Parts: sequence; C-alpha cells; structure tokens
Amino acid sequence: MSIGWIIFIAATLGWHIGMYGMFKKAGIEGWKAFIPFYNTWCMVQKMEVKKYWFFFQLIPIAGQFITIWITIKFVELFGRFGFWQHAATVLFPFLYFPYLGFSKNEKYAGTAVVKNYKKSTAREWIDAAAFAVVAATLIRTFVFEAYVIPTPSMEKTLLVNDYLFVSKSAYGPRLPNTPIAMPFVHHTIPGINTKSYVEWIHLPYTRWFASPVQRNDVVVFNFPVNDTLINDPEERFGSQITYYQACRMMGREKVWEDYGQYIITRPVDKRENFIKRCVGIAGDTIQVINGILHVNGKPQEYFPNMERMYKVVDPRKTGTDAESYIALGINVRESQNDMRLPPDTDGGVYVNITNEEWNKMSAANRSLFSFYLDQDQGRVFPYYDTTNHWSADIYGPLWIPKKGASIQLTADNIIRYQRCIEVYEGNEFENRGGKYFINGKESTSYTFKMDYYWMMGDNRHNSLDSRYWGFVPEDHVVGKASLIWFSWEGGPRWKRIFRWIR
Repeated sequence: MSIGWIIFIAATLGWHIGMYGMFKKAGIEGWKAFIPFYNTWCMVQKMEVKKYWFFFQLIPIAGQFITIWITIKFVELFGRFGFWQHAATVLFPFLYFPYLGFSKNEKYAGTAVVKNYKKSTAREWIDAAAFAVVAATLIRTFVFEAYVIPTPSMEKTLLVNDYLFVSKSAYGPRLPNTPIAMPFVHHTIPGINTKSYVEWIHLPYTRWFASPVQRNDVVVFNFPVNDTLINDPEERFGSQITYYQACRMMGREKVWEDYGQYIITRPVDKRENFIKRCVGIAGDTIQVINGILHVNGKPQEYFPNMERMYKVVDPRKTGTDAESYIALGINVRESQNDMRLPPDTDGGVYVNITNEEWNKMSAANRSLFSFYLDQDQGRVFPYYDTTNHWSADIYGPLWIPKKGASIQLTADNIIRYQRCIEVYEGNEFENRGGKYFINGKESTSYTFKMDYYWMMGDNRHNSLDSRYWGFVPEDHVVGKASLIWFSWEGGPRWKRIFRWIR
C-alpha cells in the first residue's frame, strides 16, 4: 500500500474517531459519528440552524463548502472561535477533532456561548479571506480552471490569447498528487523560481466519477515527457526542447555535463499543461497517410477551422504579403506565424489554410497551392527508422494502449510501449539478452493498467503533439476545454467571447 493511501486512511479514521468523542461530549450517541451524512444531520440539529443547510451538502462539489462550514460551526459549540482553531478544523481535522473529543481540557459549551460571541471586523475579514482561498482552491481543483492559449498549435480552432474555462468534472475530478502546494500557482512561485509544492506527501492517482475522454474532444493534459526537464530560463528547453529530445541530439552525458544543475523532475499534476484535440482513444489504431489522419482504417474529416500548410506554386501570382492572401479568402495573421514569408530555405513560400477556407476557394485559386507533406524523418515517436520511414504526415499504423488489453513483448512493441510500462505504470523493466523481466519476473506479455490517448493540434504543421512524444496516460488528463470566456489581440476579439469550443 502506498504512503498516500496510508495517510488517507489514517486521516479518515482520525476525523471519525475525533467526531465520536465530540458527539459524546455534546450528548449525541457516539456511533452516529461514523455514519456519513447522518453525522452532519446530527450536527445541524445540535447547532439549531435551519435544516436546509444539511441538504445543501448534496449539491455536487459546492456541497463540500457547506460541510466545512457545518464542522466549523460545530467546533464553535466547544467555545473555539479562534482563527487558528478554525484553520485546524479545515486543514487538520484528523488531529484537531480527537483533541477536542478526548482532551479533559475541552468542554462542550452549547449554543449559548455561540450566541454571546461577537467577532471583530478584522476577524470577519480574515475568516472571509481564508474561506475564500479554501473555496477557490477546491473549485480550481475539482470544478473548473481558467487557461490562456500560449501558442498557435490549435489554430484556428483556438487562437493565441484565447482565455478558456476548462471543466475538471467532464472526465471526473482528479485528486492532486501533491496536495500540499501554494494556492493559485502551478509549479513555480513567481519571482523566485522555486517549486510551489512539496512532495513528501504524494497521493496515488484517483479520479472521482471517472468518465473516458471522447474522440475529438479538446483536452487539457499534463505534458507526459515533462517528468524530467532542463529548467534553464536562458535556453529554449522545458516543453520546447524536452530533456529526452536534448539527450537524443547531444547525448545524455553531454546534457548532464552542460545542464546538470538545471535538470529537475516533476510529479504528474505539476507538469506543464498542454491543450490538443484527442484524435485517438484507447484501443484505436491511428495512421497518417499523406497528411490525412485515419482512425481504425477510416479517414477522418477535418474540422472547419483546422488548418494545414500548403506550398505556393508560383509566388509571383500571389505575392508575398498578407493582403494578397486575404484577397483569396485566406485569413492570414503574420504575427502568429500562419505563413512563412519571405521564402523558406528551399525557395518556397508556405501558407496555412483552414479546411473551411479551402472548401470556399475556386478551382482556379486552389491551383495556386500544392498540398505540403512533412517528410522529415527521425523526429517522430518512437524515434527509430521504420520500414515505412515515419514522419509527421506519413505515420503509423500505431495501436493506442487500452486498460485490460495485453500485448506480446516483442522487440518492436518494446520500442513503442516500454515508456508506458516502465514510467507511466510504474514497473521495473529489464531486457536481459532478449528476455524481458517486469518487476523481476520474466514475462512474454503485458496487460495495461490505464487507458491512453493520442493528441494532435488542429494546426497540423505547427504543433508539438503525440506524433513527437507519444501517448497521454489517463492520469495526465486535466479536463475538457469547454468555453472561451475572453479573447484578446490588440483589443478584445468580440466575436470569440463566450463561444463554446468544438
């Protein structure tokens, strides 16, 4: 059993055992403290507050705030009104409740002491601020979180500086692996470049009311290969050039020699947040044939705002300025690298065109462009020279692991799935002269413990996605991008505000 589960069980027992002692002091039969919801019903009765407060607990997620409030008010029946006493009630009830319940120094005072107590104005503000932090943290963790789009990898579905609400409940709220962390920041404290969390308490992957990601959902997830990174602010590392990519380019020894002081690791929930479209779910087989995505052997339709790169056949006919392409119905925005101007190194001019724009073009205008294929080999996952010479536009077929499904441990499968087996699912893996050992036991097959997903950007030629680093495990999924609540480019983009994401 992991330390996370041990702490969770111990905390749960501490809460209920402490409440047992408190109930006894309050004249309530102790056994009632161990029955979920009935125990808070007994508290509401004893506190002599309106009964509807009990039923407010049944509201999903928000009901947790009501339960916290009920326990605080119950503690006040013991004459405990101090800020730190209320903080202990919220943060450490598994320690504080046993103290109240079994210490001879703590007495039950009843409702009279509550009615006679008056808080100062400063105390009211402090309590309100503390509760707001707790409430906002719970909402951010379990309900929704605001994100901003930093890169053009999802254009034109999502644009740089689109502000989104991401639903944490769409796939089931995920408990944080690192529950002790500074509120409202992700992994680094701004200004001092220090970790915003501690890892001496690490909870196992747990997702309440789990629901699988659906094909074509726009998903926010923790960047899987960000478990180890070169955290050098002066270089283009982090998520732009991953630690593993640097090792392939420079060699591991050279990376550690030059950047060892900057190399750090991060737990799953503190890795960089990425946003892509889930084009393949667990059990699917994906393949890209001449730039067209196929799932389970069927070509997939482009979304209207999905874009890809085309090569200009004759730049003299179209020009090399944005206005020339806008006249053809192509919404070019040079500031976000939608087109490569002036000509690229091979003498060609390239432009990104959405599926909708392409379909609206006349045959004559379409003849000005040729379908661009990225055939640069060796950069894509799983980083070995296949017989088909995989590239971003000629890729696969590749099967996506599914929970409960098994594979044979062959040399080819090991190259594709070893990271899933060893890193994401926490097994010790060894190759001893062509024989494979998992957790010290010789194995010829492996059964996956989690579902995996395949993510790609809608801007197919400007997206660091699964083609370059592989699968997204289910425990890395943060939530579903659902609503654009604001958008900005030199001013508000009014047409994008309060738009649902499709």
